[in-house]
Amino acid sequence: MNERRRGVPSPARFGLTDASSETELRAAGWWDDTGPVPPAHPVLTALARAADPNLALRALDRLRTAAGDEWPRLSEWLTDSARFRGRLFGVLGASTALGDHLVANPEQCAWLRAADPADPDEVLANALRDTAGPAAIAALRSCYRGLLAGIAAEDLAGTVEPELRTPSLEETMAALTGLAEAVLRTALELARAEHAEAEPCSLAVIAMGKCGGRELNYVSDVDVVFVGEGDLPSATKLASTMIRIASAAAFEVDAALRPEGKAGALVRSLDGHIAYYEKWARTWEFQALLKARPVAGDTELGQRYLDAVYPMVWQAADRENFVTDVQSMRRRVEEHIRPDFREREIKLGRGGLRDVEFAVQLLELVHGRTDEDIRRQSTMDGLRALGAGGYVARTDAAELAESYAFLRLLEHRLQLEKMRRTHVFPAEDDLEGLRWLARSARITPVRGKDMPASLLAQFRTHAARIRRLHEKLFYRPLLDAVSRVPTEDLRLTTDQAVRRLAALGFAAPDGALQHINALTSGVSRRSSIQSTLLPALLGMFADTPDPDGGLLAYRKVSDALAETPWYLRFLRDEGTVAQRFVYLLGTAKLIPDLAVRAPETLRLLANDSALVARAPEEVTAAMRSAVARHGLLTNAVSAARSLRRHELLRIACADLLGMIETETVCAALSTVWIAVLQAVLYTVDRAESVAADGRKATIAVIGMGRIGGRELGYGSDADVLFVCRPLEGAADRDAVRYASRVAETVRRLLGSPSQDPPLQVDADLRPEGKAGPLVRTLSGYRGYYEKWADTWEFQALLRARPIAGDEELGAEFLAIADRHRYPEDGIGTARATEIRRMKARVENERLPRGTDPSTNTKLGKGGLSDVEWLVQLLQLEHAGRVPELRTPSTIEALRAAQDAGLIEEPDAEALLEAWLLATKARNATMLVRGKQSDQLPRAGRELTAVAGVCGFENFDDPGEFLDHYKRTARHAREVFERLFYDA
Repeated sequence: MNERRRGVPSPARFGLTDASSETELRAAGWWDDTGPVPPAHPVLTALARAADPNLALRALDRLRTAAGDEWPRLSEWLTDSARFRGRLFGVLGASTALGDHLVANPEQCAWLRAADPADPDEVLANALRDTAGPAAIAALRSCYRGLLAGIAAEDLAGTVEPELRTPSLEETMAALTGLAEAVLRTALELARAEHAEAEPCSLAVIAMGKCGGRELNYVSDVDVVFVGEGDLPSATKLASTMIRIASAAAFEVDAALRPEGKAGALVRSLDGHIAYYEKWARTWEFQALLKARPVAGDTELGQRYLDAVYPMVWQAADRENFVTDVQSMRRRVEEHIRPDFREREIKLGRGGLRDVEFAVQLLELVHGRTDEDIRRQSTMDGLRALGAGGYVARTDAAELAESYAFLRLLEHRLQLEKMRRTHVFPAEDDLEGLRWLARSARITPVRGKDMPASLLAQFRTHAARIRRLHEKLFYRPLLDAVSRVPTEDLRLTTDQAVRRLAALGFAAPDGALQHINALTSGVSRRSSIQSTLLPALLGMFADTPDPDGGLLAYRKVSDALAETPWYLRFLRDEGTVAQRFVYLLGTAKLIPDLAVRAPETLRLLANDSALVARAPEEVTAAMRSAVARHGLLTNAVSAARSLRRHELLRIACADLLGMIETETVCAALSTVWIAVLQAVLYTVDRAESVAADGRKATIAVIGMGRIGGRELGYGSDADVLFVCRPLEGAADRDAVRYASRVAETVRRLLGSPSQDPPLQVDADLRPEGKAGPLVRTLSGYRGYYEKWADTWEFQALLRARPIAGDEELGAEFLAIADRHRYPEDGIGTARATEIRRMKARVENERLPRGTDPSTNTKLGKGGLSDVEWLVQLLQLEHAGRVPELRTPSTIEALRAAQDAGLIEEPDAEALLEAWLLATKARNATMLVRGKQSDQLPRAGRELTAVAGVCGFENFDDPGEFLDHYKRTARHAREVFERLFYDA
């Protein structure tokens, strides 16, 4: 061809880059020496939008030749009708196989122009009238391909002519399924014609798999099962002939899902099917029956088959290990994928279509036992029903549906190209394949990426989303728990429910039933989710120490959080959260009160590291930040209380779940208390300085007792001393008054009543006790300790440690304390004897009346007091010459005493074990009862719960824990008496 004249457009402008493009356009009458012939311009624009314009034009040129005298009419339709143009070019640009078929059968192009979709049964009946044998099969094959081209044309037209409506994925799948059903019916009629002399029989064709679910692909096997009546050998001949005809003309017909698979009889009687499913069927066979649907043959027999076997589908989840069997089957499917295809397999790979289908089917099989609304055959219908019923979060259901539809679209386009059954996404370096697939699926470039890169990014995003949601839904522990509840237990009458609850271990089953009814009554989504949760939760509550109390607590929390949108979804969806939450509620009364007031903390139950790990400086910074945002003191303290509540719940949950050791619990509780004091002291000091026209003193808070040793329990008070130093220009008296107002305000605000565990700031260990001033200057403390202090006050100083306020002032106070608590030559015999007498008096006078000394964790024999007094005596006697003993921590001091040879290793170990066990038991008692107590429960569910928290989970004999505690305490008491009194 001569060199193109300047200004004349090229076919490449329309994406037609083949060397032959201009020749083919001229032959079609759409191009001349000036470029596009005017009426043909919309045709060329439409060609440019085809998935592959060159492929479409080549096929069109062949079609022009094949059409002969009919071409002018086809050309007129193309220029005049956007609908015909979009449908024909859509097919020719996306499918070489269907393009070849239309070239071989140009008369079928008229089917693409029809206003309404053709009725496949009617088309096939007309085409096969008066035909038989090979000619009938050939006619069936041709009609099938032509009708398939019509479905593809409707599906693809919108890519070529964007103003045309594009059918939904479900509409396309339904059309493909309808065509397949018509082929099956036609093939069966042809088979009957071949066996006209056979013995009388009835044959029902049951669609399974994608055909049964009305969700066929362009290229799919069609799974079927046959049910026969009358002469079964004749029915078998009919079935095998039908398979041969349909497979030769249209698609593979697969009967491998029948009882016993390929080894079983092709056709069975209805009774034979029922007997097999009742006795021999495996889990996956019931899963397959989920989509069973009569589609051809004797419809009455097919319906009887469905009526007989369909109820068995909803009993499959009662089978032992049902959920794990289905999960294992999905894993086995993944294992058989070629490694190089694993990330590209749209159907079977990770994040593929099977992930969605298996998850939906498993949820339907488990929950559909009692909820007929979610018994759906198609995946998309199932997702919608599960979302509407509350079994899946609406967002999760919508995202899964969107991603599933995207992958099915890609699967359809890949299969259309050559009409081959393929599910493999193009390789990353196959740019041409990616570009063609993107154009056929109407993927547009985004954010600077070209078309292949955009498609690849979207494919990976959808696959990752599917896999994430699949693992969330398919492997959720709650699903297995629900499946273990027998179906009959999900449909109990009132009397049966009461008996069932009693059998589970509920002491007041009538009350439990009232809670259940209150939680599940009504038609709200919340009630629906509760109905899903409770059957599994009841079994979990039965495994806790207090099922009745746990269920009551669950109702209180659920009622209080009724308007919290994420609460029930969180229990339903997030891993082991429901199991953990039930255990907490059925064990500890402290949990529900905290949970109602700090619900956000419950989210941490899904994250072990967040539940356990919180650095002290992080807690302190968060507390200071929360308090600083409020101008009013009451609001600032409320913020501090709120954050403390969150931290208490976090620590309690981690403690009850066995995630943190006793020492860590005590340190964490101390950190929270200290952070509260620091934040509130800072805020009150700032407010007081404004009221007093400036600060008069710096203030330090000295932690004493357990807070000084970082050994606080859940209900411990904070023993403190307040020390101040006058600022420049202020007299001591003014400084003390100023600091006293600050200290009193801190104590009053923190000690005000609330629903949380108390926040008592106890300053009774100050000089002169309650009779002495609340705050002293540094020199006041120095003078008192040098002249007036008793021995017990030096002993109390052993745990002194600055915890809030001015750090330099706190350090100076410690320097004073060190001279008295760590005397160089020890405390001497007289003072040691005085300490021993004080200890004996404490045991005699302070142990509450009626208390069992063997099980009182604080003052009882071998309890905390014994260990701490012994350690403190050793510190007073030896810390002057053994620096390692200079610590406010009981445990650290005990270990230092062992290292220094002051206590033999077996004795130290006995004391350490007793102290840790008593601390653990004391904390457990607080958690279980919801209030502070030093006395272990004597019997009953409280003792069972405390024993469980302490690691003794034998619910039948919690006395085993008591025996262990008494043995441990008795051993420690022997060591204590020998080292404390007999030394």
